[in-house]
Amino acid sequence: MKQKAYQVAFPVTLVVVMVAFLSTIFFASANLSFAASGKKKSPAIARTSAVEHTEAQIKQLQGALNITETQKELWNNLAEVMRENAKDMDALNKERAENTKPMNAVEHMKFHSQITQTHLDQLEKLITPFEAFYDSMSDQQKNITDIIFRTGKYGKPKRK
Repeated sequence: MKQKAYQVAFPVTLVVVMVAFLSTIFFASANLSFAASGKKKSPAIARTSAVEHTEAQIKQLQGALNITETQKELWNNLAEVMRENAKDMDALNKERAENTKPMNAVEHMKFHSQITQTHLDQLEKLITPFEAFYDSMSDQQKNITDIIFRTGKYGKPKRK
């Protein structure tokens, strides 16, 4: 039985690693013809900042979970870590945007490595407050949270 599990787990792990590697290459080389032209992006194309995206996630979760009064403190701790992580990511992106010198392939890979490491560090910071909040949830809230994490969607956030 252990051998069958290994026979399934190894190919799955290999596929996940290959997808991650190919995604890195794809995103690192995305739109090379545009980059080669030396033109700057149009100011009309605005990206959503990590802070804006995080605030949207917080509102979605808050609306979907119906957080109780006893969970407020745990929720606020989690939301604060999410906001701090978003600010850190925006700072990293701003730093890169301000560096006008084109990167060669090695510098580009190092930059993506730095982003990946930052994401990892942020996840480590997020796990403890998330786990505390998750442990305080009702079964229904846990089910909703599990659905959101699996699919990225659960209804629409409530508007205030």
